[in-house]
Amino acid sequence: MKSIKKNRFIIVGGGIGGLASALGLAQQGINSIVLEKASKLGEIGAGIQLGPNAFHGFDYLGIGDQARKMSVYIDDLILMDAIKGDEITRISLGHKFRRRFKNPYAVVHRGDLHAVFLEACKNNKYVELQTNAHVVGYKQKGENVSALMENGDEVNGTALIGAEGLWSKIREQLVGDGPPKVSGHTTYRSVIPIKDMPEELRWNAATLWAGPKCHIVHYPLSGWKFFNLVVTYHNNAPKPVAGKLVSKEVVRKGFDHVNPVARQIIERGKDWKLWVLCDREPITNWVDGRVTLLGDAAHPMLQYLAQGACMAIEDAVCLSEAMKPGLSNIEVSLLNYQNNRIIRTARVQLQSREIGKHVYHPDGAHALLRNKIMKSKSQDEWHDNIEWLYGGTGLDH
Repeated sequence: MKSIKKNRFIIVGGGIGGLASALGLAQQGINSIVLEKASKLGEIGAGIQLGPNAFHGFDYLGIGDQARKMSVYIDDLILMDAIKGDEITRISLGHKFRRRFKNPYAVVHRGDLHAVFLEACKNNKYVELQTNAHVVGYKQKGENVSALMENGDEVNGTALIGAEGLWSKIREQLVGDGPPKVSGHTTYRSVIPIKDMPEELRWNAATLWAGPKCHIVHYPLSGWKFFNLVVTYHNNAPKPVAGKLVSKEVVRKGFDHVNPVARQIIERGKDWKLWVLCDREPITNWVDGRVTLLGDAAHPMLQYLAQGACMAIEDAVCLSEAMKPGLSNIEVSLLNYQNNRIIRTARVQLQSREIGKHVYHPDGAHALLRNKIMKSKSQDEWHDNIEWLYGGTGLDH
């Protein structure tokens, strides 16, 4: 796996962020090699939500048409009271929303979206893909950066991007801030055929049932062939877990107090898998010379604003724009990328925590106050409230 090529970026991680980075660099005529430790490039997981800011990024990266074809365009974002079973509020995603934010809101299967990025990278002459490439660190000297492989090999280039997620080895070396912060929130995920979804809940919406220390989410996927189910319980889980298969009995715990209509979701789910949610504190140092971070390696966040993938895509766009001067002064370009992204991504990280606490999981008077405030908002007021999040590509923040 040794290489002597210098005029290329090394991208560590072949997820959505890593592949988006490769496509962004290709827009500037910059070569890259994507190093993925798995034996096959792909994505596990289930559904993800894509705000208009993601579609701005898709268009920039040249995959807008493909991404639109495989998306499900929901009509509303709905917030329900998980105890009473009443609607609290909804944001309509129709013509007025699209006109305001210049793009739609959609839901997709993570694997389907990753496949779009992968196909684009395979067909791009500037992108090289390498699997079975387990990177454990980096070193740099002068104008050369090397990715250090677990087997002792090195891959050389002119710069390196750590895009390998929450447990990034590149971040570990660059930042050294220890393990992720465990939220104590446990999420269970399932994808079921459309026929198994209760008819009364087959809504063309991203629906969230908010209850004390828990919430339930559902929305359609893959051309209405499946429904994505996500249930989250604030159970003070002490340590990270990712993708562990669990029984339905385990999932039921913590939801006995939830309205029976919403509780059907748990009963209909199959092959539930468990994640204990983690994030990290926002940081201001993403760059070490010719090495930088991107996506969850730079700013891992809780799921509550549905912006993890969207922020990685924005990062890729911003990095591409920062590299417009070419390879003449990479250190300055990487610092410009970092400085453009710090405040925006920190805001998403911190507000994702707060929305989980104050919107999704409150109880008693706190929940009553939430309901009153959110019920009172008009559609225009909602649009004003979310303008900061959906109103751009991340280049203007």
